Amino acid sequence: MRLAVLSLAAVLVGAPAVAAEIRVLSGGAVQESVAELAQAYEKKTGHKVTARFAPMGKLREKLKAGEKADILFMTGAAMDAAAKEGTSLAGERVPLGRVMIGLAVKEGAPLPDIKTVEGFKKTLLAAKSIVIVDPSTGTSGAHLAKTFEKLGIAEAVKAKLKTLPGGRVAELVARDEAEIAVHQITEIMPVKGVKLVGPLPEEINLVSTYIGVATAGASPEARDFLAFTAGPEGRKLITAGGVDPGGS
Repeated sequence: MRLAVLSLAAVLVGAPAVAAEIRVLSGGAVQESVAELAQAYEKKTGHKVTARFAPMGKLREKLKAGEKADILFMTGAAMDAAAKEGTSLAGERVPLGRVMIGLAVKEGAPLPDIKTVEGFKKTLLAAKSIVIVDPSTGTSGAHLAKTFEKLGIAEAVKAKLKTLPGGRVAELVARDEAEIAVHQITEIMPVKGVKLVGPLPEEINLVSTYIGVATAGASPEARDFLAFTAGPEGRKLITAGGVDPGGS
């Protein structure tokens, strides 16, 4: 009996007396990395990390509507906008990492040459259908809409352009509902049945830097989770999720 009690005590050593719930709102482009961080932190501390993901525009709508979160992972511009719209932020902003836009085709399909701007332009004009995230809600979609205008192909691609409000738009390519997808690379990589051709040319790509911050009133446990993302273990997990933590 005494041995059983000692064994139970050993299991409980290090476990929190009361597990805290940490609420996270995050951009979808860093979903894989944030999920890796949350899982590792839960295993390490026993606290619960509940994360919800959406494009930047949708996140701002959620915050304006009063949805509560302890930690936010957003682009700097979206975070500044959220603060102006009434979200109370507290403490230092912690760099998470960088994400770029890429192009994907169905697995097994010929890979177009998009190493140059002209090559990317020809690929879009030759494609039967293209899917991107809705420009009104997503960072990559807004950038691509401007890029199409800049390249003078907005009208030419308009009729074959499909948009989704968010999520992994490359799934349409996997289901043969679109020929190519142009989206943030971290949201292309997890989709089965598609092949990432590569990033867009540097001249027309968009490097989005995501950062984390605690909101006013966030618990010590939530702040500790944010600090965990900046530590050596957190950096490795961010990379595993496809985000580039270097130079962020």
